[in-house]
Amino acid sequence: MANKDSPIEIVKHSGERVDFSIDILKASLRRSGASEDLITEIAARVQGELYPGISTKEIYNRAFALLKKQKTAVASKYKLKKAIYQLGPTGFPFEKFVSAIFSYEGYQVKTGQIMQGKCVTHEVDVVAKKDDEFIVAECKFHMDQGINCNVKVPLYINSRYRDIQDFFRDSNPDNIPNQGLVITNTRFTNDALDYGKCAGLHLLSWDYPFGNGLRDRIDRLGLYPVTVSTILTNREKQFLLSRDVVLCRQLINDDFYLDHLGISENRKKRILKEIHLLCNGQNN
Repeated sequence: MANKDSPIEIVKHSGERVDFSIDILKASLRRSGASEDLITEIAARVQGELYPGISTKEIYNRAFALLKKQKTAVASKYKLKKAIYQLGPTGFPFEKFVSAIFSYEGYQVKTGQIMQGKCVTHEVDVVAKKDDEFIVAECKFHMDQGINCNVKVPLYINSRYRDIQDFFRDSNPDNIPNQGLVITNTRFTNDALDYGKCAGLHLLSWDYPFGNGLRDRIDRLGLYPVTVSTILTNREKQFLLSRDVVLCRQLINDDFYLDHLGISENRKKRILKEIHLLCNGQNN
């Protein structure tokens, strides 16, 4: 059992060793919507079970297990980051998920578009339009939390974006794409962020830009992936993803997908209750 007054060294996904911070743990629990009393209780339990060299994954698993015993919807929100990784391995569901976020933000969205550049054609993951915004976006999905997008990614994407811009500048000058965007479920390296700022290429990751990253947008709009559910099994989640059902919100109006899974009425009610609590931003 750990002494709470002595720093405990823990191991991050990247292999980096850092001192455990109870404030970081509490902040992650707070973001899930847990009450202050529950946060204090879980943080104390987890801190009391720490040992030198424990992984951040193990810390997360322990906190999640305690949350799940108390509040299902809160536990679902807490596992959001892991749920994004579970959209893999092809990355296609992540593209659909990103397009859904844009759609709910009021954009007209298309995925998997072939766009002509001045030099060559390009397959673009997501094209989004709203008012005077014309976004050309590429999604970079990683299954491994330890992999970050380095500067090579925005360098490559920016060259494609500029080629598309050049074509539109010549052929359709009144409708030129005006925002190149790279979206990843992990993080960007510092060099990648510096390049994006310098080149005018927009970057979107799990927690970047600050206050408007993927996590913030998902929480703000209540657009949680079906993989976030603590009640659906992995097989059931994969079935829904194969039917292009990537958002929990889709099941509110199209719950017949659950009938195709042969789910009992009682369990179906529990699943839909969890989804309603998530999408409506309620935690009680």
